[in-house]
Amino acid sequence: MNDAPAWHVLGRVETSDTGEMHTEVRIPPESPWFSGHFPGEPILPGIAQLGIAYDAVCKALGCHISITGFSRVKFKKIIRPGDCLKVIVTPKEDRQG
Repeated sequence: MNDAPAWHVLGRVETSDTGEMHTEVRIPPESPWFSGHFPGEPILPGIAQLGIAYDAVCKALGCHISITGFSRVKFKKIIRPGDCLKVIVTPKEDRQG
C-alpha cells in the first residue's frame, strides 16, 4: 500500500460524440504540487493543470500518448488546495491524415 499523498484524483472520464473528454478532478490539500508554490498562499501550478489534462486523456483512451503541443490553453481561475475542477479536453484533428 502506498501512503504517499495523491497529486490529484481524477473522476470518471466521459467522451462526447465530438471527441471532447470531460472529467472532474479533486486536488487534495496535501498534494505535493502545493509544496513551496507559494508559501502561505498555495496555488496549483499551470504545469500541474496540463498534467491533469494529460492524465484525463490517457484515462479516456486507456493508454499513454505523446503530446506535441498545446494551443489555446486558458488558466481562468486560481486553483487552491481542496478545490474540485471540471476539465474539458478537446483534441485537435490530426493534420497528417
